[in-house]
Amino acid sequence: MSQEKESRSLAALTLAEPSCDTDLGDEAIAGYLRLHPEFFDRHPELLRDLVQTITPPSRFSGDGVVDMQRYMVESLRGEIAGLRDCANEVIETSRANLAIQTRTHAAVLTLVAASDVPMLVRAVTDDLPILLDVDVATLSLEPGPSLQLMIDGIGRLQPGDVDRFVGVGRDVALYREMVDDGIVFGAGAGLVRSAAFARVRSGDDGPMGLLAFGCRRDGAFHPGQGTELLRFLAKIVEVCLVRLLPIPA
Repeated sequence: MSQEKESRSLAALTLAEPSCDTDLGDEAIAGYLRLHPEFFDRHPELLRDLVQTITPPSRFSGDGVVDMQRYMVESLRGEIAGLRDCANEVIETSRANLAIQTRTHAAVLTLVAASDVPMLVRAVTDDLPILLDVDVATLSLEPGPSLQLMIDGIGRLQPGDVDRFVGVGRDVALYREMVDDGIVFGAGAGLVRSAAFARVRSGDDGPMGLLAFGCRRDGAFHPGQGTELLRFLAKIVEVCLVRLLPIPA
């Protein structure tokens, strides 16, 4: 039978209702595929099924033989490489998260160990940059009723500054790019290119405060980052301020 007759016969069979008794034969199938090399382009799912189920030949001989075994091995290698990359990414993310949590725990212990406001301010400005791997950390307060603070290192804000920097009704704000004139970061303002701010409430009648972290790298902080640990640190500072601030009852 010629290839043309084989292709017509095969086409007729493929258009007919499938039958379990139909046996196209190896030569008919091979002839059809030779005449229609684009067949697997139109049916890629069939090629994937064949790759998964076919028994690879142990060896090949002759010219023009397609090495399906090599194709299958390369396909599996690609899948394995993808899985390996995914696993490495998960591992690296887990390690980074663990390191951040460890740093945060150490920062919390440093904050709660402060026995007065000056010690708390020094913990924020001196210890937190080292523990949290940032360049500058500050704690600032807006004016409050009956509150007169003369504490070295604590920032003085104007009424409404916290809402201006963090946002009304918000507790945290992350800035990919930050330019500070010294209101928040004081003498370290010239270093800061990226910043993270957290609102600090020093009691029901206490002044509103701002916990700020600055980095010299653009994009070190950005709005897509998680803020749970930053909120947690701000809550710890709140507890410390309520305990330590000399606010009349």
